[in-house]
Amino acid sequence: MRPHGNTGWLRPAVSLWSREVVRFYRNRGRVAGVILSPLLFWLVIGSGFGTSFRGAGGSMHYLEYFFPGALTMIVLFTSIFAMMSVIEDRKEGFLLSVLVAPVHRSVIVLGKVLGGATLATAQGLIFLCFTPLLRGAHLGLDNLFPVILTVFLVAFSLTALGFAIAWPMDSSQAFHAIVNLFLIPLWLVSGALFPLAGASGWMRVVMRANPLTYGNEALRQLLFPGAAALLPAPASLLILGTFAATMFALALAMASRRRT
Repeated sequence: MRPHGNTGWLRPAVSLWSREVVRFYRNRGRVAGVILSPLLFWLVIGSGFGTSFRGAGGSMHYLEYFFPGALTMIVLFTSIFAMMSVIEDRKEGFLLSVLVAPVHRSVIVLGKVLGGATLATAQGLIFLCFTPLLRGAHLGLDNLFPVILTVFLVAFSLTALGFAIAWPMDSSQAFHAIVNLFLIPLWLVSGALFPLAGASGWMRVVMRANPLTYGNEALRQLLFPGAAALLPAPASLLILGTFAATMFALALAMASRRRT
């Protein structure tokens, strides 16, 4: 019999969510790698370009411009590592035991994606501790919730996309190959490394079509008041929300397929 009421979907989803969180933080190597790699990129690349960079913010130092991009890199890496658990669960037989349980597959997708998104959001918020070190950056009670919401929407959409990619795969090597081919370029053309204003014509078209661009733009606008942006922060958040919903629908469609 299928369970009835809210506990019919809530308890399995929460169980999968908590399993993802506990499993990730038990692997200290992954936690350290997710934080330290983008931090190193941010410091080395940001210091290398230094004041020679003149982007959308005029006199903005590159360490300031690259900060939202480094934050989204942390979210991306965490999402990738978290969704590798889909492949590991299949190999260990755990995924099969979950699939035969009397719950809808949307509950499985929700639990896994929410778990990964929670991890990615938490890791991104840890990186925000460096905000006071940046000249012109502002993080207070007035913009804290919009910043958290932006990070969560980016995390949720990338985690759902990672789930959709990982679901049909049987090896972590194949997953990493697709990640290097698709997700990393998605981050590279999101305005993380260079502003849209200085890009070539075809690149500007790609960047405008990339939903992750609006995540970086919203974070930059929220953290650095006065910084130029493609759209106001609410419009960027609307695009991010649509992207997150679309990626969750894609993940659900992949999980609804017969193949396990």
